[in-house]
Amino acid sequence: MRLPRSAAGWTVAVFGGLALTMGALGLLWPAGLLGLMGLTVPTGRAPGDHTGAFLLASSMAAFNMGVYYLLAAVTDWRAFFRFSVVFRLVTVVVFVIAVVAEIAPGRFLGVAAWEGLGALATALGLRHDARAVTPAAAGGPVSSTPVTGAGR
Repeated sequence: MRLPRSAAGWTVAVFGGLALTMGALGLLWPAGLLGLMGLTVPTGRAPGDHTGAFLLASSMAAFNMGVYYLLAAVTDWRAFFRFSVVFRLVTVVVFVIAVVAEIAPGRFLGVAAWEGLGALATALGLRHDARAVTPAAAGGPVSSTPVTGAGR
């Protein structure tokens, strides 16, 4: 597997690796994931309680998302990087509203902070990458040697 080629790519790769890892943890050891997040691990489930099913679905989504982010990172898919910044910020807003509305526990503010910091890191990486100047873009010398070797 190739490594990311840009600062923004590295931020997306880190997030993707963590999403994949957390998704796998939730699939293999759901109670461990809940404990890691500081959430209560119930000893039993009431009839009609589908918490396990939602945890399974969320973990599978996180696993898949991790793969998508890693693929975007190694292909340096800049449009995906920009898209991820916007929607990670949307995630921040949704999670904060969920906590304020008492739909989600206060610990979800940690998830919102993680998403916000990730979006900021990727945005800063994109900015850094845009400012990186190549000699050709700066008007510096460019080799006139044919790349294809035509005429030899």
